[in-house]
Amino acid sequence: MENKQENDFYVDSDKLSEKALAKKHMLENDPSSRKSHMEYLEGMEQIKSDILEKVISEMDSYDYSKYTARDVKRALDHDKCSIEDLKAFLSPAAEPFLEEMAKKAQIQTRMHFGNTVYIFTPLYIANYCENYCVYCGFNCYNQIHRMKLNMEQIEHEMKVIADSGMEEILILTGESRNMSSVEYIGEACKLARKYFRMVGLEIYPLNTDEYRYLHECGADYVTVFQETYDSDKYETLHLMGHKRVWPYRFEAQERALMGGMRGVACAALLGLSDFRKDALATALHAYYLQRKYPHAEMSLSCPRLRPIINNDKINPLDVHEKQLCQILCAYRLFLPYAGITVSSRESETFRNGIVKFAATKVSAGVSTGIGDHESKYTGSEKSEEAGDEQFEINDSRSFDKMYTDMSSEGLQPVLNDYLYL
Repeated sequence: MENKQENDFYVDSDKLSEKALAKKHMLENDPSSRKSHMEYLEGMEQIKSDILEKVISEMDSYDYSKYTARDVKRALDHDKCSIEDLKAFLSPAAEPFLEEMAKKAQIQTRMHFGNTVYIFTPLYIANYCENYCVYCGFNCYNQIHRMKLNMEQIEHEMKVIADSGMEEILILTGESRNMSSVEYIGEACKLARKYFRMVGLEIYPLNTDEYRYLHECGADYVTVFQETYDSDKYETLHLMGHKRVWPYRFEAQERALMGGMRGVACAALLGLSDFRKDALATALHAYYLQRKYPHAEMSLSCPRLRPIINNDKINPLDVHEKQLCQILCAYRLFLPYAGITVSSRESETFRNGIVKFAATKVSAGVSTGIGDHESKYTGSEKSEEAGDEQFEINDSRSFDKMYTDMSSEGLQPVLNDYLYL
């Protein structure tokens, strides 16, 4: 375990330093002290993609209040969902038609995925972060216990997970190049390949050559949360760090595909901004990527903002389960081939229901802390050295329980469907 504090904002103590407090106060209260969220920093690759402009143009012009029941009925009658139909499905006018949307979504899901549901688990290997994102439990000014697993600890956690029967893992870190270097993540990928058939990454955005290196180390796909596609709102939520650079984050999935990754996932953190516009932008982001890279596997995630430790600064904008269901059905109708993941942020009841007609992938045996899987999988006491969680989960089912529950719902749990030749 490594807890070395190499920056003044890494906090393992009960108190921030005077220097850190002063900088935090300045960032919160003086917008002029923040670097531009639209300008690339040194070392950030610029790929000059045309996708960003297309997505944001559609999002900015989206006036969901103009859509009527007639628009929704017309969209339901179409065999293929257009962008205009997607906008109708995401509008308030579609809420009374949720049952019809769900039935149509179920047909698409069964046609392309059968009755399967994929199961994976996330593994957090470090929670150091150099960003100040006001809504995140890992943010650099949040006074939590920081931890970074060494390779021996990572392999131990992976073996515990693999012994349960799990075959897909998602490796996560806080966003700190200093404490979780590309090389460090690469070594974790090499270990993961020993134990798992599928290896995903949810880490800080990288350049194309770095994604290529991690793919060579064993990573299959990359997930990046844009958080919100509203760049003005994004600027007020991300006050410091590399994550503050909005366009560099937007283009992460495309750089990952250019680096050879087999698939990518797009997501907004619903509740940070206007969720209807963020949902539209997320779907269009995946849509335009698919058109440009037809060989790639596309996925969507749909996380809602969850409570975090030591935070009373951010209150989620209301995104109720009915509205989340509407978004997921709209995603399925617009992108029938895309995988849709519903994480442990959501309740057991909701996840049991949504996999029947729209979602195709769920996490199980989840811990968002660092070094906590042994206690999670064996029932032993949580280590006092374990790092704090990123957010509070809602559905805490084990892998065995999730597998049993999905089977009892008439679904076929899938642990891996990819063959390496």
